[in-house]
Amino acid sequence: MIRYIDLFAGIGGMRIGFENALKELGISGKAVFSSEVKPYAIDAYKNYFTDVPFGDITKIHESSIPDFDFLLAGFPCQAFSSAGRRLGFEDARGTLFFDVARILKAKRPIGFLLENVEGLVNHEKGNTLRRMIGILEGLGYTASWDVLDGKDFGLAQSRKRIYITGNLKGIDIRINDFIAKHTNLASIIDYGVTPKSTLFTEKLLSHYSIDDVIGKKIKDKRGGANNIHSWSFALKGYVSDEQKKLLSLLLKQRRNKKWADVYGIEWMDGMPLTLEMIAEFYKGNDLKSMLDDLVEKGYLVLEHPKKKEGSKRVYDKSLPKGYNIVTGKLSFEYSQILNPDDIAPTLVATDVLRLGVPVNGGIRPLTVREGLRLFGFPEQYDLNFLSPNLTFDLLGNTVCIPVVSYVSKCILEGMLKNEFDVIRAIA
Repeated sequence: MIRYIDLFAGIGGMRIGFENALKELGISGKAVFSSEVKPYAIDAYKNYFTDVPFGDITKIHESSIPDFDFLLAGFPCQAFSSAGRRLGFEDARGTLFFDVARILKAKRPIGFLLENVEGLVNHEKGNTLRRMIGILEGLGYTASWDVLDGKDFGLAQSRKRIYITGNLKGIDIRINDFIAKHTNLASIIDYGVTPKSTLFTEKLLSHYSIDDVIGKKIKDKRGGANNIHSWSFALKGYVSDEQKKLLSLLLKQRRNKKWADVYGIEWMDGMPLTLEMIAEFYKGNDLKSMLDDLVEKGYLVLEHPKKKEGSKRVYDKSLPKGYNIVTGKLSFEYSQILNPDDIAPTLVATDVLRLGVPVNGGIRPLTVREGLRLFGFPEQYDLNFLSPNLTFDLLGNTVCIPVVSYVSKCILEGMLKNEFDVIRAIA
């Protein structure tokens, strides 16, 4: 019997992955403790597993946690204090990683699996990860890590994450020896869920065929063949061919470093340009009236350039206003139309509902079931009692279950190799 705990549990993806590995290896297991702070994540966890996670792990003393053999934790990334230089246990104090470390120190489980964002590898030039590994090794664990991508484990989503493993048996666990298994979005799409026409999709599909928009991003910040601008399909109102030409020029020129010298400010990407500046690269007629029309319709904004003030950028009202492209991607109903023959980008909680799925000649958002499939959740996992916004907030921070299953199996096989050999010999 492997007893395990599930910290920063979310909706239980780590637990499901670990349980899958136990089942595949024929090992019995029992979750003896879990912890989560987000109320609707707790509701989802309870709905599937029936047991209720405890609350804030930072307020739970390690002595109140039952004894266990294995620790699971998809902990949030936090930087260590720059004042800490010894790379020891105390340097982690004040971070959520410290709570993982203090529980490992007190309870001495035989192994653990930690999951985090890929950015941890280079966080603070790699110092954060080095210090974490140093702390884990200082607690007596043989620790190692690797970055794995969900798309290589049969998921229709690219999602790179770091997996940190450790054990008390001195075994160097290798988790990068696998045969990639790939699929595409078509395998998880519910084609029976038909789209509802909206003003956005009506305008988009009145200017483009559905085949023309598949795989395209919709944003006004950048150009490129793989991008559609809002003015290309008159989302905010009619735009003449001459105005489209002007916007195309402005899109490029707002990144030109020479305008920072003209303003006398530090260069920033995407500066507003005054009428006089624009007149230097656009030689057509009625320039001001075209610009003002685009401002009125919401394609452009008239604003001051920004300057650095500490770590922030603020408007410099001492400088004249200029015309700038309105670039907020979350202002559009869809920021990208997915390609069923491809995979999804890494799902992020803030904009996952703005990924469009082309179905039956129309476009609709991802369904909750499709979102769950993109992480490998079982079909019986139910989140329909939550709103789509809450659901995708949870999914945007969850784990790739098939990857967790694979890594967990590697750890368990490595740690229990001798035990397995004895069992096989008896058999």
